[in-house]
Amino acid sequence: MPGVVRLAAECDVSPGMVRAALQQLEAEGLLVSRGLGRSRCVAAPAATRAALRRLRVGILVHDAPRNRSLQKSQILLAIQHDLETAGYDAFFYQKSQIEQQHDVRRIARHLAETPADSWIVEAGSRGLLEWCAAQVVPCLALYGRSGGLALARTGPDKLPAYLAATRRLVELGHRRIVLVTLSSRRKPTPGRIESAFLAELTAHGIVAGDYHLPDWDETPAGFAALLERLFQRTPPTALIIEETSRFIAAAQFLAHRRIAVPEQVSLVSTDCDGVLDWCHPPVAHMSWDTAPIVRRVVRWLAGVRRGNPERTTANFPAEFVPGGSIGPAVKG
Repeated sequence: MPGVVRLAAECDVSPGMVRAALQQLEAEGLLVSRGLGRSRCVAAPAATRAALRRLRVGILVHDAPRNRSLQKSQILLAIQHDLETAGYDAFFYQKSQIEQQHDVRRIARHLAETPADSWIVEAGSRGLLEWCAAQVVPCLALYGRSGGLALARTGPDKLPAYLAATRRLVELGHRRIVLVTLSSRRKPTPGRIESAFLAELTAHGIVAGDYHLPDWDETPAGFAALLERLFQRTPPTALIIEETSRFIAAAQFLAHRRIAVPEQVSLVSTDCDGVLDWCHPPVAHMSWDTAPIVRRVVRWLAGVRRGNPERTTANFPAEFVPGGSIGPAVKG
């Protein structure tokens, strides 16, 4: 292909417009980049035919929409929208991982039976992502425990935010800090964030164990049973909770028990959900920009369409935002 300057002169348009058009054709697989400073080449006929076909992109979610935070729903819908705009056929698999009881064999069988050119797996367990990494069909882990696997991954890097939240609670005198997280984050062994959380407690002289990272049944009834159990004998002074739905359920549980926040219990949400913006005082939470995550997914699919899927990790920073839902621990 001729260069940008020559094409701009021949077509009587601006170089910026030519550059954008070439980038679009490259993303669609019709042109191939040969590196910085070198002109692009027209894709081979076979590659061109593959590029013109709409690739089917399956999205396997972690939980059903009714149990999902508004933020995660918005990210998933933004991904589907941007993929469809870029020329892909993006669809959600009919059953979530929780609805399939995290049964890797069952999920693997269903995915293998579903025609798709690639998969996006949201918050996959370690076992599921190990299976994905071994498949010919390209997979991308949206969140999930993919460390050390030859698998593309994107999402927020929340480890610094978790550590900042834990340290702030310890500074406020909290020792009975409970992290409520998913079973895929705890089993078969605690994940990177969960291990760092327990290590941070240990570093401050707190004997960390199952109390701080409890097991529970991932259902509304199971979460209610967990709260009943936690506050029965040795109530926590601080809760760090994944998912806005569970954060709201915990706040309702405490209000019903007339346990004041933050005077008696501090609460931290690990999400950045617009629903919590209505709370006053503001809720302590973790925040990150979701737009780079969506763009990363679209770029990864462009590589899949060119026959060159990446297997790299691209995480984006998250930060802990203190709020009025945390305060000094009650002594005693």
